[in-house]
Amino acid sequence: MSVSPPASEPSTAQATTPELKINGSIATIRLRNPAYANRLSPSDLDVIRAHIETVNANQHVLVLKFVADGKYFCSGYDISSLAADAAPSSLYFGDTVDIVERARPITIAAINGGVYGGGTDLSLACDFRIGVPEANMFMPAAKLGLHFYPGGMVRYITRLGLNQAKRLFLTCEKILAPEMLSSGFLNEIVPADALHTRVDELSAQLASMAPIALVGIKKHLNLIARGELDDAAIRAAVLHSEQSHDMKEGALAWKEKRAANFTGN
Repeated sequence: MSVSPPASEPSTAQATTPELKINGSIATIRLRNPAYANRLSPSDLDVIRAHIETVNANQHVLVLKFVADGKYFCSGYDISSLAADAAPSSLYFGDTVDIVERARPITIAAINGGVYGGGTDLSLACDFRIGVPEANMFMPAAKLGLHFYPGGMVRYITRLGLNQAKRLFLTCEKILAPEMLSSGFLNEIVPADALHTRVDELSAQLASMAPIALVGIKKHLNLIARGELDDAAIRAAVLHSEQSHDMKEGALAWKEKRAANFTGN
């Protein structure tokens, strides 16, 4: 399944718009504007919001990958759009990334190269970040005179820690792949020619898990990281999982030493 703006002959804008493809339990959003380091315009953000809504509504989708064309993953918000009177604030970018973080499926960012500004936050909003040796990142907000939005500051602190967040935000230093890994920005580094294979392997591994437990645990881990422990909701989720068909199937498959056949029920 591919979702993109309909047209008999796609315009240049449509050809660079983020594209959604769904293949069974795995969805992919592809950033397709390599000539501009995959920066995201307000219209691109509208499309990403619509794609997330589509994915959230499809209960069969358990994994959502973010991939990018070219040698950059994402350079964040197209700040040139701020010059237009009708353009939304960079807060709109932040609100969109919040939506990505709250996406129902497990999310993976395939970081194929440089990632800058709000693109670093888009990466941190994903549950897993797989990078290549050529990856590098920096956060230029202070150098540009732009105060960063709240959700992104929370993600930097909860994912990387206060000291690292201060360093990256306040000095605007660029860091390379090894430090991205040691800081926790990347989960792992793989050779460039193995990036998509590794992301596909991880996607398949995640998609094989029990859906009720998978998406529920992801949701509450993110909430806990933000200091939002909903004890009652977690207890209800535990009871729901215990009463599910998948729990019975999982226990039986474990006993029989075979792969489980989960249905999400």
